[in-house]
Amino acid sequence: MESPLIYVIILLLNMLEFSSGMVYDKDVMEKHFACSNQGLPKINEIMKLRLSSKNLKIQCFFRTENELISKEMLSTFTSGGLAPTLEIINSTYHGIFHFNLTLLNDRIFWLIDIPRENITSNTDIAAVEEWLVKITLHQGLNIYAIEGTLLDSVREPILQWNLGDEMSSQEISVLRPHVIDLKVTKCPCANDIALLGFLLNTIYNGVYIGLSSSGFWHYSDTVWYNMTNIIYSALRREYTGLSVMDMVLTNHFLVLLTSLGLFVSGDLRYPSAKDLKLSRAEFCGFERVDYVKGKLWYNERCFANREHFEVDYVTITFDRNKTLSEASSCFYSKEPFLEWLSCLPHVFDDVKNTLPSEITFLIDQEHNTGIYLFYDQHKKTTTASVSILKNNQPSVTPKFPPFHFPSSFSHPVGMVFHPRSHFLYAYGNQVWLSMDGGNTFKLIADFHGDIIKKIYHCFYTSDVTFVSQSGKVYLTKAGLGTYSEIGIVTDNVFTLYYDHLGFIHKLTPTHFESSENSKIFGQQAPDMGFETALALQYISPDEMIFFAYVPPNEPRETIHTKKFNNMHFGKLIHSSKTGTAYIRKILQHETPKEFLSSVIVEMIQPFGVEEVNESSCLSSSLVIKEIRNPFYKLTLDLQSVNALFQATDIEKTVVIPGYSSFLITEISDDKNALAIATMPAIAPNNVTFLEGDWFLYNFGQRNGRTWNIYSKPCHYVLQQLDDSPTLNSVKYIDLGSSQSLGVKVVPNKKGLKTLQVPTLKVLVGNPELLEVKVEGSFDDADSYLMKISVTSKSFRQGSTSLALIIWGASTECFVTTLVPTLKSSCSYLTSMHHVPSQHIPYEDWISGVHKDSQGFNQIKTLPVNYRPPSIMGIAIPLTDNFYHADPSKPIPRNLFHKSKVPRFKFPVTQYPISLEIFSDNKFVPVKSPYFVTVTEVNRRKNWQLKHTIPENMKKIKNYLEPILHTSVYNPSGLNLSIKGSELFHFRVSIIPGVTFCNLVEEFQIYVDEVPLPFPGHTLIAVAAAFVLGGLIFAAFMLQLHNIHPWRAFQRWIRRKKSAVSNNPVT
Repeated sequence: MESPLIYVIILLLNMLEFSSGMVYDKDVMEKHFACSNQGLPKINEIMKLRLSSKNLKIQCFFRTENELISKEMLSTFTSGGLAPTLEIINSTYHGIFHFNLTLLNDRIFWLIDIPRENITSNTDIAAVEEWLVKITLHQGLNIYAIEGTLLDSVREPILQWNLGDEMSSQEISVLRPHVIDLKVTKCPCANDIALLGFLLNTIYNGVYIGLSSSGFWHYSDTVWYNMTNIIYSALRREYTGLSVMDMVLTNHFLVLLTSLGLFVSGDLRYPSAKDLKLSRAEFCGFERVDYVKGKLWYNERCFANREHFEVDYVTITFDRNKTLSEASSCFYSKEPFLEWLSCLPHVFDDVKNTLPSEITFLIDQEHNTGIYLFYDQHKKTTTASVSILKNNQPSVTPKFPPFHFPSSFSHPVGMVFHPRSHFLYAYGNQVWLSMDGGNTFKLIADFHGDIIKKIYHCFYTSDVTFVSQSGKVYLTKAGLGTYSEIGIVTDNVFTLYYDHLGFIHKLTPTHFESSENSKIFGQQAPDMGFETALALQYISPDEMIFFAYVPPNEPRETIHTKKFNNMHFGKLIHSSKTGTAYIRKILQHETPKEFLSSVIVEMIQPFGVEEVNESSCLSSSLVIKEIRNPFYKLTLDLQSVNALFQATDIEKTVVIPGYSSFLITEISDDKNALAIATMPAIAPNNVTFLEGDWFLYNFGQRNGRTWNIYSKPCHYVLQQLDDSPTLNSVKYIDLGSSQSLGVKVVPNKKGLKTLQVPTLKVLVGNPELLEVKVEGSFDDADSYLMKISVTSKSFRQGSTSLALIIWGASTECFVTTLVPTLKSSCSYLTSMHHVPSQHIPYEDWISGVHKDSQGFNQIKTLPVNYRPPSIMGIAIPLTDNFYHADPSKPIPRNLFHKSKVPRFKFPVTQYPISLEIFSDNKFVPVKSPYFVTVTEVNRRKNWQLKHTIPENMKKIKNYLEPILHTSVYNPSGLNLSIKGSELFHFRVSIIPGVTFCNLVEEFQIYVDEVPLPFPGHTLIAVAAAFVLGGLIFAAFMLQLHNIHPWRAFQRWIRRKKSAVSNNPVT
């Protein structure tokens, strides 16, 4: 057996990093450590966990050659006090759980068993965010760390329904030859929940949907349903030619476009029946030929912990010209999608035939606007227009002037928002990006004749993938101005899909592939170079310019293939000989015509020069003379017999320090060549350069391209300084409050200069909603630190996205963009609590006994179906509220199931009402201006409050009380006195206008050991008064009739004594 010391050494060698903040970088790690819900997972299998109604159980293993070594490693780590730690994360939640350090029953795995209520107490069906989970061998150490997801299968709406008749693998195999396209849609909050639809040819008929709850990792895990009968039941008859055309899964509804119409499910949160039912939306004048060319458009946003201002919209567009009887070829609706309205305002109905066709229409909820993408087929122009929404409908009032795209954007296909952000992409033969709500657009890419047909997004990694009609695949990151070519898809029928962890999957009718396990877009990274020669021009020892050569006879329609474009920004130029340079800037220019584009690069590794054995001309001096613009004549020394120009020297660059470079374009003879100056202003004329004073570089393509362009490795690491565990958090900003964020960008530029230019760009989706302040600085290690403060500045509720973009980052970076969501609203985690004057342990509440020093039990157990007394008496309760309710028992006196309440001795005087607000994981005392109102739930009157109002707050109190029709109190120093008996139930509420939260707290006090039960003291007083009055009245009557009772009593006593004395003694 090997020494345990060896394992400790292995542990120390595998420690990658200690960090106080969350660091995001993508490293490849050998998979020795694996976890799953049950059993040993497959190699390279992504961890997909399920949270059911039972406890969450996770097993973690070490993958080794045999079971014995696994046990030894587990024992070594466990004996050293190391066991895995589980982190559960979403945009608003972060929980940490620790595995057991004890290995029972000779296990070969660590085990953790977490009750469901320790993670979430909610069980209602709702749009709920899928959790990200991270399991590390020890918290804070990035050793043996694995990531995965945790899905709440109890609450996920679509999983609660039967989508149709479940299909076997044999039935699916029959369909595959007839599939001509695939449509995929995913749940906005849980991207692992996705639907895949088969678009069939005319030979086959039906609606067939595949449901995955694990992100389409394995074809066999997909459950297939035949929804044909559900469609027919909505149509009330059977038709031929039925197929899926498009579909959208919103937070609460499924919208399904088929060749026979548009169908909408009911609210998925309320499964009244197990089988899903659909209703058909009616569009007058539209037939099957229109539906097969229809498209659905959806702005994907997660509405977990939904606010009242958050609602889903879906748009349908038809590719047809409007007729006189049709209102529009574009319709939109908001959930529950019962009414579909024309995208165009009604004022345009009379002129609809003169308007351009609507490519798409999207609702921007951040700005409360509707954004159109129009295309005029007659004028061949594309326009974006933004209208203000009024009553959830677009008005004729534009928010911005229309944005007119250039004529080169001649084939627009669509427009879509990046999920949960304000990044708006318009795409077709070009890709444009708007980051200001559609006011302006910036050109990202120009594909000329190769049209982008589909676009795919990942919220987690901010990936945006474009697929052209030729099958080429391009990648950019949300907000970046550059992109990369990442490969090509050769499958005839396919679609792409991002799961919740950001892995991209290629889905085909027969199989699924993922970027984790295979090269789905080709085995090698594509070369982004283009077929032309480059001319090198030094501008400093470390900086240079590459000019792209455009031959004089190049056709106009293909000139763009000889130019640098946005795709090349931030990439690396490699020479086939040696040398690498980083492209810092793209330049486009009109002159000289031979060089219409160029790039400024920073040298990482020096480029290799040509040697004499490769170009014999280098053994001679060189004479340069201008002959005609833009050509220069290069002449070798006639005395140098071995120095000759050769055909292989064409497209090589003559470099002369301090002067313009020259690209050789033609060999006149052995001693003369024609060349073009890269910088004519500093080109020498009639100047001779000796051998060794000039150099030759080869960046040509005449004999095969000698240079390449590839993506740059990631040179940045993003670290969140506020210890936020999630990439894209949700921050709530209440009235008068603020939130702060901290980000650090750590450069890792090997061989590159670090410019003292801010590496982060900050963009606010809706700057009118919140006030955002930014401070940035560099530290001594050239890391860029940014601190962001967000403050509420208005009474308006809403949400906006905040984008933090590393503008110079490579698309190879795992994270280039952070998109936290800022909500001017009340956090669903915010609550108000009453702080009791005396702490009673939880165990005592269970037992119902907690005695003070005098033996008085401070807990009162209420009788079953108890009702508090009223002013009419103990036996005459007037309230409708029942406490310790039990419907099976008689109701002696609205049902409160609480059976135990705090108990106090009579009288209760100056009881302090202490309140705290829980928010952002901390308790804050309630004080002004958070004034409160206090009411007794059962309308009892035997209590009063005492408080003090500062002079500067009296105006607020006097203003609010007539509006609220109740008294307003200062929560600071608020005291309660009670003169009644039994139960008092108080409700304390924060006044409106000082917070977006509806903060309400209730507490009960039971007053016991009252001298006499109410109303006993009143009855005694009345009886005493009656007796006393009777005595006074009797005395008056006796006096009136001259009757003296005392004298009569004395005479009676004397007679009695006389009678006794006269009796004889015997």
